[in-house]
Amino acid sequence: MSEPAARPEVVQLPAEPPVAVPPRNRRAAQQRVREARDRLTSTSGTRPAFDRELLRQYAQTRLSASLVVTLLVVGTGILFGFWMQPLPAAAWSCGMLCIHAVILRACNRYLAETPTPSSTHKWRLRFIFLDLLYGLSWTVILVHPTGVDVVSNSLMMFLMLLVVAVSSMLAASLPIAAFAATAPVTLGVALSFILRGTFDNYVLAVLAIAAEGYFALLAQRLHSTTLATLEARAEKDALIGELEQAKAISDEARHRAEAANVAKSRFLAQMSHELRTPLNAILGFSEVMKSEIFGGHAVPVYKDYSADIHNSGVHLLNLINEILDLSRIEAGRYELNEEAVSLVHVVADCHHLLKLRASSRGITIHEVFEHDMPRVWGDERACRQIVLNLLSNAIKFTPQGGEIWLKVGWTASGGQYLSCKDTGSGIAEEEIPIVLASFGQGSNSIKSAEQGAGLGLPIAKSLIDMHGGTFTLKSKLRVGTEVIITFPPERVMSALAPMTPDAPPLQPNYEMNVAYEKRRPRNKPIMNAGTGL
Repeated sequence: MSEPAARPEVVQLPAEPPVAVPPRNRRAAQQRVREARDRLTSTSGTRPAFDRELLRQYAQTRLSASLVVTLLVVGTGILFGFWMQPLPAAAWSCGMLCIHAVILRACNRYLAETPTPSSTHKWRLRFIFLDLLYGLSWTVILVHPTGVDVVSNSLMMFLMLLVVAVSSMLAASLPIAAFAATAPVTLGVALSFILRGTFDNYVLAVLAIAAEGYFALLAQRLHSTTLATLEARAEKDALIGELEQAKAISDEARHRAEAANVAKSRFLAQMSHELRTPLNAILGFSEVMKSEIFGGHAVPVYKDYSADIHNSGVHLLNLINEILDLSRIEAGRYELNEEAVSLVHVVADCHHLLKLRASSRGITIHEVFEHDMPRVWGDERACRQIVLNLLSNAIKFTPQGGEIWLKVGWTASGGQYLSCKDTGSGIAEEEIPIVLASFGQGSNSIKSAEQGAGLGLPIAKSLIDMHGGTFTLKSKLRVGTEVIITFPPERVMSALAPMTPDAPPLQPNYEMNVAYEKRRPRNKPIMNAGTGL
């Protein structure tokens, strides 16, 4: 048996990745497709909705101008009654008024019923037929032999122009109907002038045809303007619909975000209680075991284990506190308990608290404080937390034998600043936005043995922002890092000059009181800006 022929190997080409279409191009393509579909389903080359709207405007215009047309017909009948025999003029007037009444009745019926695509086409043909009948009726009276003198020619030309102008304006929403109403009149009058065979009549015939072309062009321009107005209104309605839809989507997203925020707050509050309760027991019992209050351990290594447990518990408690503080700040629920604060004293106290940790690493901390610094109006706990976070980070990332400078002084604008500068490894410029974000850590922090949660700098920045100050971080690799915190001038409490025996009564510092009044909680009394009492 012969072996079956081998099947040709099918090579599957890799699928090309989809090309992303910009939203503007996609919207334009959808608009072109919609316009093409509307032209195919419309009788006039526009959208079906526009056809209905144009017919509606045509009917409303006819109804609103019914009195004008009636007066024109009656006046023309009376004029021709004096110009020729009264009986034919009266018969023409009655017939013309009947045609006008039929047109008005058709307009009322169209406006009363619910339009559909099929009925729109029928009504369009009906209106064109009625306008053709209307134009033929005017032709009957205008081409009636009334004489060949200049007065007759002028009267016929004037009435023709008046009828063509009125009909063109009334049927401008439906150009075909306007042409059906004016073309018979113009052709009849022009033919009547041509049949008279004189040069003057030829000129009048040409003028009549030129007038018909002018009014036809004017009606077409009015139709284009009306159509453009409808298109603009439709686009406006579409944009309003899109805006309402986007608003509904954004409102729903906002409600979901608020619900998620409430759920997060509840979760954090619950977890705060659930975590801190066992942590207190862990810290307390590990402290007892580490200190060997009830006696020494049988195995000495247990004491080291107890110390590790206690240190880990303290670290976890600090982490929980930082997460809760950050969540309150982000939710806008962190309230400042503002009072007179000495920035120099706060920095000195924080230095004293962390001096032992710095000494154990061989790090020297220098203090550079300006003398006689006045107090600032702020939250002492928040200021202390800012200084502790900055100084802890500086100690953490400064190598053995490094140096740290703590500076407090005046800014050029009259505010106060705090600077914490170290000789650590530094931060790359592209990583500065990362370390300022929540839970963000630079490459040096990841490599460090003392890793943190990445919340110290974001919390410090958020707290100083709540005080209306600025947070500036400057760093260079293998050189060091400097963080500068500034308090605005309106938070600095100016000292008052000493009083002399013959000095006038002490007046409060008006500008400072105004600045403090804007930031003071309503349930706290106004404080003397100079004394801080």
